[in-house]
Amino acid sequence: MKQGAQGSAGAEVPRAGMPGGQVRVPQQAGAADDAGRVRPGASAEVVRGEHTHSEPAPPSAPRGRPVVQRSSVRGQIVDALRAALVAGDLRPGEVYSAPVLGERFGVSATPVREAMQQLAIEGAVEVVPNRGFRVVERGARELAELAEVRALIEVPVMLRLARTVPAERWAELRPLAEATVRAASSGCRATYAESDRGFHRAVLSLSGNQQLVQIAEDLHRRAQWPLVGSGPGMRGRADLVADAHEHTALLDALIARDLEVVRALVGEHFAGAG
Repeated sequence: MKQGAQGSAGAEVPRAGMPGGQVRVPQQAGAADDAGRVRPGASAEVVRGEHTHSEPAPPSAPRGRPVVQRSSVRGQIVDALRAALVAGDLRPGEVYSAPVLGERFGVSATPVREAMQQLAIEGAVEVVPNRGFRVVERGARELAELAEVRALIEVPVMLRLARTVPAERWAELRPLAEATVRAASSGCRATYAESDRGFHRAVLSLSGNQQLVQIAEDLHRRAQWPLVGSGPGMRGRADLVADAHEHTALLDALIARDLEVVRALVGEHFAGAG
């Protein structure tokens, strides 16, 4: 129940130096075909001492190279950068230039800077004056602290919901639980991360407390960022699939109103997350 992001169709944008990986720019609601994706074999370039704010915007993309549609660029870039972060394509401690990232997406540096500022607010990156943005380095202790806080928030809520929510409402979440298993089977951590958060969000939404849902979502997203020294292969397909099956087991226990099993499953999940 730890990592996800549903893949969606969209334009692909080259990334240099990240062979075998993809960054997807998911479609936005209400914008038809408003998507973009990074091509395998290309990635955001790491910059050393690059003066990003003094550089001109990259020229128009050559004919035949798909670009991100302009109607919702910032939101698409935010989603793409979040996916790259979870996938390990944006590495902790590295500095990335907005103009270089913009060139990869086929857009100017401005929406990339705006997207990076959003990630800075979320705590994923920090501004490096006249250079770009550095991916925040974090260790196992921070991950354990996030897991503890998530458990303090989510476990009591799930136990309360297990006593009050009828079985048919839980059964309606079965497609989301099964979707996490399919996402995990793809082996893509970014795809699984989005699906994982979607399942948790649906469960907690039954509480009717949107403030709780938003706080839990933020903590969950932060818990999915890679640790210092971790690589793209840190969590393999088997780990993701085992994690996803915890969703279906939890849903079965919730439908059966087996509070002891619910307590054990959720407690074990958050202990493992730390």
